[in-house]
Amino acid sequence: MPLQDWFLTAEERANPVSGIPVWTTGNLAEPLIHGAAYFDRLVAEVEALGSGDHLFFTDWRGDPDQRLRPDGPTVAQLFAQAAQRGVVVKGLIWRSHLDVLAYSEAENRDLGETISAAGGEVLLDQRVRRGGSHHQKLVVLRHRGAPERDVAFAGGIDLCHSRRDDAAHRGDRQPVLMSPRYGTHPPWHDVQLAVRGPVVGALDTLFRERWTDPMPLDSENPMAYLRDRLRGSDLHPDPLPEQPPDPPPCGPHQIQVLRTYPAVRPRYSFAPDGERTVARGYTKAVRRARRLIYLEDQYLWSAEVADLFAQALRDNPDLHLIAVVPRHPDVDGRLALPPNMVGREQALSLCEQAAPDRVHVFDVENHAGDPVYVHAKVCVVDDVWASVGSDNFNRRSWTHDSELSCAVLDDTLDQREPTDPAGQGDGARSFARDLRLRLWREHLDRDPDGADDADLLDPADAVAAVTAAADALQRWYDDGQRGERPPGRLRPHRPERLPWYTRAWALPVYRLVYDPDGRPLRARLAGTW
Repeated sequence: MPLQDWFLTAEERANPVSGIPVWTTGNLAEPLIHGAAYFDRLVAEVEALGSGDHLFFTDWRGDPDQRLRPDGPTVAQLFAQAAQRGVVVKGLIWRSHLDVLAYSEAENRDLGETISAAGGEVLLDQRVRRGGSHHQKLVVLRHRGAPERDVAFAGGIDLCHSRRDDAAHRGDRQPVLMSPRYGTHPPWHDVQLAVRGPVVGALDTLFRERWTDPMPLDSENPMAYLRDRLRGSDLHPDPLPEQPPDPPPCGPHQIQVLRTYPAVRPRYSFAPDGERTVARGYTKAVRRARRLIYLEDQYLWSAEVADLFAQALRDNPDLHLIAVVPRHPDVDGRLALPPNMVGREQALSLCEQAAPDRVHVFDVENHAGDPVYVHAKVCVVDDVWASVGSDNFNRRSWTHDSELSCAVLDDTLDQREPTDPAGQGDGARSFARDLRLRLWREHLDRDPDGADDADLLDPADAVAAVTAAADALQRWYDDGQRGERPPGRLRPHRPERLPWYTRAWALPVYRLVYDPDGRPLRARLAGTW
């Protein structure tokens, strides 16, 4: 299988200034499903670092008191103790909007100050487009003199409250404030990748490009600049140690690092016109889909994104789209809720018009019937190409914020029938198929070791199995919950239809504030990414 059939070429990446390789080979990627699994692994890996090793991280939100295991350590303790041992700890956290706007400016600042006081250096980074954010969630760990031990973590999980949940979905005991529909401890579904091999060097480069960018940290934000000067904040990143050689090959996975950076002024030194390889990478993969696209996403907004799926459905009569999304937005209120609802309503409507019988959208609940907030950003196409990242399926993530996704192609052919579900000669690949099946086993209450996978392999059978399970659970509710609860946690997603007078104001607010466009003007006018 030629990698360029699925991965972007150098020309298609369209950012020759960046040092990120077109793709890397010889890697090993492992999905860590749920925050509890990721945090436990992170503790083990960071505690193994010694003097002179590197710990680099980026995040959207970081809560210093978030416990990574039930009895700790907290995020601040883990990283501060590493710095005290002589580990080179460097971090970039989005400055964030103020806490009074339900964001995390104080938490991010406190985490940075705690780690910096221990000998690390963590900077608040506001080098974003107006109204945008740094949304990348990345930790890179390098071992001096032992590159074979290097590992990086990238995906959807922030180092903050509410993320430490597991497959039981009872929620983190340290919750964030969300819509009351999710209860006092919102159940949380998320995915992070642990990667080893040469891709760790690519992710190290990603961090270094942001760290060394000469744009001021609080660019075009005079109030932030004034607050920083009054607090004596660190506004000038210290030099980084020399970048180690890439780790040696260690596995069968080819990984392409995909990113979003907006077009900003002053320009990013590493992306003068921004970068939209997330959007371009998904576009290339979705256009190659023939039988099944599986998504898990927090939002699934935007007409531009929905048009991509709708066109693929129109072009391929055997193609099905299965999406798992949150039952409710994470916010509530008369002003915040409608713009969050109208974008998904519009996107799903466009897809369903293209193929009403081949679009299947579900939400998730735990066994107590509480809705689970789906924060994962996962895509699997025809059991060949898979991605896990920080980016949602919306225009903001594809053009306006900073984002990071890892797309994976596995050299290992999956020998379970059908061995080539798309019929294009690519063959099912073990990583992509296993990722989809691991997620579905949980959602359907199937054997976690795969003993019940027989009807989940062929796309047509799989669609029938998933929809049957979700419909059975919904009928149980419609019948008044009589008898034993059917197995499974998926229910058909039934978005509320907004009245026309609410849509009239919510749609423009959604497009301008919640889902803005960060492309250069020429790309907007051309309708390209």
